[in-house]
Amino acid sequence: MAQVPEKLQDILDTLALMPDRMDRIEALISLSDRFRPVPEEIATRPYPEEHRVKACESEAYVWAVPKDDGTLKFHFGVENPQGVSAMSLAVILEEGLSGAPVEQVVNLSSDLVYDIFGRELSMGKSMGLMGMVTAVSSLAKKAQGSA
Repeated sequence: MAQVPEKLQDILDTLALMPDRMDRIEALISLSDRFRPVPEEIATRPYPEEHRVKACESEAYVWAVPKDDGTLKFHFGVENPQGVSAMSLAVILEEGLSGAPVEQVVNLSSDLVYDIFGRELSMGKSMGLMGMVTAVSSLAKKAQGSA
């Protein structure tokens, strides 16, 4: 199994301490409150289509900005104000993957969505959230290829 970046593993470990579904939902809602849209120096609305996450009902967008140390800083836009799951995942991915070794981000499994949200999500929501993970991994792959 691919190594999960340390900061992301810490977040997953914290969520794993909440086996009760309602506690976990509350924690994820709380995380979504920390969501901040992509800074204007990175992108402004309307966001370019090439940054849009395919299959995401919440109209999520993702950017990867190279850092001096060879890692990436991830930024997200979530255009649906009711996109709480997408916003909480954006916070988790931004905090858990920004600054992580690119090879760890490249190998991230979209099953991460199940580790975070469980398997009770609708197919559409699961596909959109998995699309966010896949988009982050693809941007890391692209950055790795241009390094």
